[in-house]
Amino acid sequence: MKIIFCWSDISGYMASCWRNLAQKPDLEVFVIAFQAKTATAFTDDLMADVSCCLLSLAERHDSALIQSLVLDYQPDIVALSGWLHPPYRQLTTLPQLRSVPLIMTMDTPWQGTLKQRLAPYALRSFLKRIDRVVVAGERSWQYAVRLGVTPQTIVRGLYGVDSHSLDPLWADRQPTWPQCFLFLGRYAPAKGLDILIDAYQQYRQQSPHTWPLICCGQGPLASLLVNQPGITDCGFVQPTIIADYLRQAGVLVLPSRFDPWPLALVEAAAAGLPVICTDACGSAVEVIRSGYNGWVVPTEDRASLCQALLAIDQRYDQLPIWGQRGQQLAAPYSAQAWGDRWQQLCRNLTHP
Repeated sequence: MKIIFCWSDISGYMASCWRNLAQKPDLEVFVIAFQAKTATAFTDDLMADVSCCLLSLAERHDSALIQSLVLDYQPDIVALSGWLHPPYRQLTTLPQLRSVPLIMTMDTPWQGTLKQRLAPYALRSFLKRIDRVVVAGERSWQYAVRLGVTPQTIVRGLYGVDSHSLDPLWADRQPTWPQCFLFLGRYAPAKGLDILIDAYQQYRQQSPHTWPLICCGQGPLASLLVNQPGITDCGFVQPTIIADYLRQAGVLVLPSRFDPWPLALVEAAAAGLPVICTDACGSAVEVIRSGYNGWVVPTEDRASLCQALLAIDQRYDQLPIWGQRGQQLAAPYSAQAWGDRWQQLCRNLTHP
C-alpha cells in the first residue's frame, strides 16, 4: 500500500511517526510538507530519512505542482492535514483520485463559536469525499461529530511521540530528582508565558525552597523574560537537544490559554516528567490526572498556577512515581503505537 501525507509544518514527533510507519513491510510512505523557513521552525534535517518533498513558500500554494506530485506517486491512500490549505483541499475534487480513500486529520477542539457552528455547511461537499477522520483526542472528536462526521468513521490517535528516545530519561534523573521547572513552547499569548511569569514570581515570594524556571522557545513575548529572577531563557531549541532539557527538569509547566493538543505535554509525560498545565491543554484530557501525575489548573488563573507550583515542594518525594505514572498514560501515543494504528487504518480502507 502506498500512502501519501499532505502536511503543513514538519516536526520531530511527526518525523518519528512517519519513520515508524515506513518500516511496516506492507506500506510505502511519502510526505509532502512545508519546508522550514522561519527561525522557530524545525530544521529540514528531521526528514532526512523520510521519503518526502518539502515545499518552498511559493510551491506550497502551487495547486498544479501539488496535484502532480500526488498523482505521479499513484497513492492507494491520501491523508490530508485538515481543510485549511486550499491546494490540499482541492485534491478531493480530482477525478483521478475518485476511487482513492481519503483521510482527513484534525486537532481543533470544539469551542462552540459561530464559525464552528457554520463549518458543517461550509465544508459539506469536502467532508462527503472524506472516508476517515483521524482526531487528536476527545475534544477534537466532539468537533468532528458536530461537523456531521459519523462516529464509525472517526479514529482517535492523530499524533505520536518518540517514546523510544524519551523513556530512558526517567532513569537519568535518578537518584536525586532535579529541582527545576521547565517551559517548552512559543513565547506567545496563546501559550500563557505572561501568566507563568506572574505565577512563578508569586511562587518565589511564598516558597522557602524555590526552584529555577528554564524556558525554551521564541516569540513576541520574549522580552518579558529579561531580568526575571530565577528564570533562564534558553531560546528556541531543536528536537535533537530537547532531551537534554527534559532530563535536567523536574516538572514541566504549560500554562496555555489555547492549545488544541500540545505535544510538549505528551513528550514530557513520555519522558517521565510530572506536568502542571491549564485545562486549555487538549492533550491533558488523555495524559494528565490531577494529583496522580501532575496538576490541571484553571486557564488564566495565576493564583491556582502558583499553588500548583508550591504543591510540588510538598510532594517532591513522590515526583519519580508521578513520572512513571505519566509514562504509562503517554504509552498509547508512542510513535510505535501510532504506526500500528495507521497500519491498521490503511488495511481497513483498502481491504474493507
